[in-house]
Amino acid sequence: MEKIRLQKYMSQAWICSRRKAEEYIWAWQVKVNWQIATIGMSIIAWQDKVELLNKAIKEQDNLVYYKLNKPRWIVTTCAQNDDLNIVDIINTKERVFPIWRLDKETTGLILLTNDGRLANYLMHPKYEHEKEYVVETFWPIDDKALEKMRNGLFILWSYTKKAKIKRIAAWKFSIIITEWRNRQIRRMVEKVWHQVKKLKRIRIENIELSNLDFWEYKHLSNKEINGLFEKLDIKKTAL
Repeated sequence: MEKIRLQKYMSQAWICSRRKAEEYIWAWQVKVNWQIATIGMSIIAWQDKVELLNKAIKEQDNLVYYKLNKPRWIVTTCAQNDDLNIVDIINTKERVFPIWRLDKETTGLILLTNDGRLANYLMHPKYEHEKEYVVETFWPIDDKALEKMRNGLFILWSYTKKAKIKRIAAWKFSIIITEWRNRQIRRMVEKVWHQVKKLKRIRIENIELSNLDFWEYKHLSNKEINGLFEKLDIKKTAL
Protein backbone atom coordinates (compact mmCIF):
# COMPACT_ATOMS: atom_id res chain seq x y z
CA MET A 1 0.00 0.00 0.00
CA GLU A 2 1.45 3.34 -1.06
CA LYS A 3 1.73 5.89 1.73
CA ILE A 4 1.90 9.67 1.45
CA ARG A 5 3.06 12.31 3.90
CA LEU A 6 0.12 13.82 5.75
CA GLN A 7 0.87 17.44 4.82
CA LYS A 8 1.30 16.47 1.16
CA TYR A 9 -2.04 14.68 1.21
CA MET A 10 -3.75 17.69 2.78
CA SER A 11 -2.32 19.92 0.05
CA GLN A 12 -3.26 17.57 -2.81
CA ALA A 13 -6.76 17.19 -1.37
CA TRP A 14 -7.09 21.00 -1.40
CA ILE A 15 -7.54 21.12 2.36
CA CYS A 16 -4.78 23.71 2.75
CA SER A 17 -1.19 24.40 1.69
CA ARG A 18 1.63 22.16 2.91
CA ARG A 19 3.02 24.94 5.09
CA LYS A 20 -0.40 25.57 6.65
CA ALA A 21 -0.85 21.82 7.14
CA GLU A 22 2.38 21.70 9.11
CA GLU A 23 1.18 24.58 11.27
CA TYR A 24 -2.09 22.77 11.99
CA ILE A 25 -0.26 19.54 12.81
CA TRP A 26 2.16 21.32 15.18
CA ALA A 27 -0.84 22.93 16.87
CA TRP A 28 -2.56 19.55 17.36
CA GLN A 29 -5.38 20.63 15.05
CA VAL A 30 -5.32 17.55 12.80
CA LYS A 31 -6.56 14.05 13.54
CA VAL A 32 -5.88 10.85 11.61
CA ASN A 33 -8.29 8.03 12.36
CA TRP A 34 -9.52 9.93 15.43
CA GLN A 35 -5.97 10.30 16.87
CA ILE A 36 -3.98 13.55 17.07
CA ALA A 37 -1.57 13.67 14.13
CA THR A 38 2.17 14.31 14.40
CA ILE A 39 4.75 15.83 12.06
CA GLY A 40 6.28 13.22 9.78
CA MET A 41 3.20 11.01 9.80
CA SER A 42 2.31 9.20 6.57
CA ILE A 43 -1.13 7.90 5.63
CA ILE A 44 -2.83 5.66 3.10
CA ALA A 45 -4.97 8.16 1.20
CA TRP A 46 -7.87 5.86 0.31
CA GLN A 47 -8.06 4.27 3.75
CA ASP A 48 -7.23 6.75 6.51
CA LYS A 49 -9.58 9.49 7.71
CA VAL A 50 -8.10 12.97 8.07
CA GLU A 51 -9.91 15.64 10.08
CA LEU A 52 -9.31 19.28 10.90
CA LEU A 53 -10.36 20.26 14.40
CA ASN A 54 -12.58 23.22 15.20
CA LYS A 55 -9.84 25.78 15.86
CA ALA A 56 -8.26 25.19 12.48
CA ILE A 57 -11.62 25.22 10.73
CA LYS A 58 -12.56 28.55 12.31
CA GLU A 59 -9.38 30.08 10.88
CA GLN A 60 -10.88 29.59 7.42
CA ASP A 61 -12.97 32.77 7.50
CA ASN A 62 -15.78 33.57 5.09
CA LEU A 63 -16.37 30.10 3.71
CA VAL A 64 -18.01 30.18 0.28
CA TYR A 65 -19.53 27.55 -2.01
CA TYR A 66 -20.09 27.88 -5.76
CA LYS A 67 -21.23 25.69 -8.62
CA LEU A 68 -20.05 26.24 -12.18
CA ASN A 69 -20.88 24.81 -15.60
CA LYS A 70 -17.50 24.03 -17.13
CA PRO A 71 -17.25 24.21 -20.93
CA ARG A 72 -14.89 22.05 -22.98
CA TRP A 73 -11.16 22.72 -23.15
CA ILE A 74 -11.00 24.27 -19.69
CA VAL A 75 -8.46 22.77 -17.28
CA THR A 76 -9.89 22.06 -13.82
CA THR A 77 -6.98 23.30 -11.76
CA CYS A 78 -5.76 26.42 -10.02
CA ALA A 79 -2.26 26.04 -11.45
CA GLN A 80 -1.20 28.75 -13.83
CA ASN A 81 0.04 27.39 -17.15
CA ASP A 82 -0.58 27.86 -20.86
CA ASP A 83 -4.07 26.34 -20.71
CA LEU A 84 -7.24 28.24 -19.86
CA ASN A 85 -8.18 27.06 -16.38
CA ILE A 86 -10.86 27.46 -13.73
CA VAL A 87 -9.11 30.47 -12.21
CA ASP A 88 -9.48 32.29 -15.53
CA ILE A 89 -13.26 31.71 -15.57
CA ILE A 90 -14.27 32.84 -12.12
CA ASN A 91 -14.01 36.26 -10.51
CA THR A 92 -14.49 35.98 -6.75
CA LYS A 93 -13.10 37.89 -3.79
CA GLU A 94 -12.12 34.64 -2.09
CA ARG A 95 -9.45 32.22 -3.26
CA VAL A 96 -11.43 29.11 -4.15
CA PHE A 97 -10.45 25.73 -5.54
CA PRO A 98 -12.34 23.02 -7.46
CA ILE A 99 -13.56 19.78 -5.89
CA TRP A 100 -13.24 16.81 -8.25
CA ARG A 101 -11.70 17.60 -11.57
CA LEU A 102 -13.07 17.10 -15.05
CA ASP A 103 -10.86 16.45 -18.04
CA LYS A 104 -10.60 19.01 -20.85
CA GLU A 105 -13.23 17.35 -23.04
CA THR A 106 -15.79 16.84 -20.26
CA THR A 107 -18.33 19.54 -19.44
CA GLY A 108 -20.68 20.18 -16.57
CA LEU A 109 -20.85 20.62 -12.83
CA ILE A 110 -17.84 21.77 -10.83
CA LEU A 111 -18.02 22.69 -7.15
CA LEU A 112 -15.69 25.45 -5.96
CA THR A 113 -15.01 26.39 -2.36
CA ASN A 114 -12.41 27.55 0.15
CA ASP A 115 -13.69 25.01 2.70
CA GLY A 116 -10.92 22.43 3.02
CA ARG A 117 -12.94 20.16 5.29
CA LEU A 118 -15.78 19.89 2.77
CA ALA A 119 -13.26 19.08 0.05
CA ASN A 120 -11.80 16.30 2.18
CA TYR A 121 -15.21 14.78 2.90
CA LEU A 122 -16.23 14.87 -0.75
CA MET A 123 -12.98 13.69 -2.31
CA HIS A 124 -12.06 10.92 0.12
CA PRO A 125 -12.82 7.61 -1.66
CA LYS A 126 -14.11 5.87 1.47
CA TYR A 127 -17.28 8.00 1.52
CA GLU A 128 -18.54 6.87 -1.93
CA HIS A 129 -20.44 10.01 -2.89
CA GLU A 130 -22.73 9.95 -5.92
CA LYS A 131 -21.73 11.70 -9.13
CA GLU A 132 -24.11 11.61 -12.10
CA TYR A 133 -23.17 12.04 -15.77
CA VAL A 134 -24.89 12.05 -19.14
CA VAL A 135 -22.93 10.12 -21.76
CA GLU A 136 -23.34 10.29 -25.53
CA THR A 137 -21.56 7.76 -27.74
CA PHE A 138 -20.68 7.97 -31.43
CA TRP A 139 -22.98 5.09 -32.34
CA PRO A 140 -25.89 3.24 -30.68
CA ILE A 141 -24.91 1.30 -27.58
CA ASP A 142 -26.79 -1.92 -26.83
CA ASP A 143 -28.25 -3.13 -23.53
CA LYS A 144 -25.56 -5.78 -23.14
CA ALA A 145 -22.83 -3.12 -23.07
CA LEU A 146 -24.78 -1.05 -20.55
CA GLU A 147 -25.25 -4.11 -18.35
CA LYS A 148 -21.50 -4.79 -18.34
CA MET A 149 -20.80 -1.25 -17.21
CA ARG A 150 -23.57 -1.47 -14.63
CA ASN A 151 -22.04 -4.59 -13.03
CA GLY A 152 -18.40 -3.46 -13.04
CA LEU A 153 -15.48 -3.59 -15.46
CA PHE A 154 -11.78 -4.26 -14.97
CA ILE A 155 -9.92 -0.97 -15.53
CA LEU A 156 -6.82 0.50 -13.93
CA TRP A 157 -5.90 -2.77 -12.22
CA SER A 158 -9.22 -3.45 -10.47
CA TYR A 159 -12.96 -3.75 -11.03
CA THR A 160 -15.17 -0.69 -10.91
CA LYS A 161 -17.97 -0.62 -8.38
CA LYS A 162 -21.52 -1.19 -9.55
CA ALA A 163 -23.05 1.81 -11.29
CA LYS A 164 -26.61 2.96 -11.84
CA ILE A 165 -27.31 3.33 -15.56
CA LYS A 166 -30.44 4.51 -17.33
CA ARG A 167 -30.90 4.65 -21.08
CA ILE A 168 -31.94 8.01 -22.53
CA ALA A 169 -31.66 7.26 -26.25
CA ALA A 170 -30.03 4.71 -28.55
CA TRP A 171 -26.69 6.50 -28.21
CA LYS A 172 -27.18 8.26 -24.87
CA PHE A 173 -27.44 7.18 -21.21
CA SER A 174 -27.03 8.51 -17.67
CA ILE A 175 -24.64 6.89 -15.22
CA ILE A 176 -24.20 7.34 -11.47
CA ILE A 177 -20.85 6.31 -9.97
CA THR A 178 -19.61 6.42 -6.38
CA GLU A 179 -15.86 6.34 -6.97
CA TRP A 180 -13.34 8.58 -8.70
CA ARG A 181 -10.78 7.15 -11.09
CA ASN A 182 -8.87 8.90 -13.82
CA ARG A 183 -11.11 9.18 -16.91
CA GLN A 184 -13.22 6.38 -15.44
CA ILE A 185 -16.36 6.68 -17.57
CA ARG A 186 -14.41 7.07 -20.80
CA ARG A 187 -12.39 3.96 -19.93
CA MET A 188 -15.57 2.03 -19.09
CA VAL A 189 -17.16 2.96 -22.42
CA GLU A 190 -14.00 1.98 -24.29
CA LYS A 191 -14.00 -1.35 -22.47
CA VAL A 192 -17.32 -2.25 -24.14
CA TRP A 193 -15.97 -1.21 -27.58
CA HIS A 194 -17.55 2.21 -27.79
CA GLN A 195 -16.24 5.75 -27.66
CA VAL A 196 -17.55 8.78 -25.79
CA LYS A 197 -18.67 11.65 -28.00
CA LYS A 198 -19.93 13.92 -25.22
CA LEU A 199 -19.69 13.64 -21.45
CA LYS A 200 -21.35 15.98 -18.98
CA ARG A 201 -21.56 15.85 -15.20
CA ILE A 202 -25.00 16.94 -14.02
CA ARG A 203 -25.01 16.16 -10.28
CA ILE A 204 -22.77 15.72 -7.24
CA GLU A 205 -24.79 14.28 -4.36
CA ASN A 206 -27.75 16.69 -3.97
CA ILE A 207 -26.13 19.51 -5.98
CA GLU A 208 -27.51 19.63 -9.53
CA LEU A 209 -26.16 21.51 -12.54
CA SER A 210 -29.70 22.63 -13.26
CA ASN A 211 -30.03 25.37 -15.90
CA LEU A 212 -26.59 26.95 -15.57
CA ASP A 213 -25.14 27.98 -18.94
CA PHE A 214 -21.56 27.27 -19.95
CA TRP A 215 -19.11 29.60 -18.15
CA GLU A 216 -21.83 30.55 -15.64
CA TYR A 217 -21.35 30.11 -11.89
CA LYS A 218 -23.27 31.06 -8.76
CA HIS A 219 -23.37 30.59 -5.00
CA LEU A 220 -24.97 27.42 -3.72
CA SER A 221 -28.30 28.17 -2.08
CA ASN A 222 -28.78 27.64 1.66
CA LYS A 223 -30.98 24.67 0.81
CA GLU A 224 -28.23 23.11 -1.31
CA ILE A 225 -25.56 23.72 1.33
CA ASN A 226 -27.69 22.42 4.20
CA GLY A 227 -28.70 19.36 2.19
CA LEU A 228 -25.08 18.62 1.32
CA PHE A 229 -23.93 18.96 4.92
CA GLU A 230 -26.72 16.64 6.06
CA LYS A 231 -25.75 14.02 3.48
CA LEU A 232 -22.11 14.23 4.52
CA ASP A 233 -22.99 14.30 8.23
CA ILE A 234 -21.05 17.54 8.70
CA LYS A 235 -22.06 19.89 11.50
CA LYS A 236 -22.56 23.27 9.91
CA THR A 237 -22.06 25.07 13.21
CA ALA A 238 -18.42 24.01 13.13
CA LEU A 239 -17.77 25.68 9.80
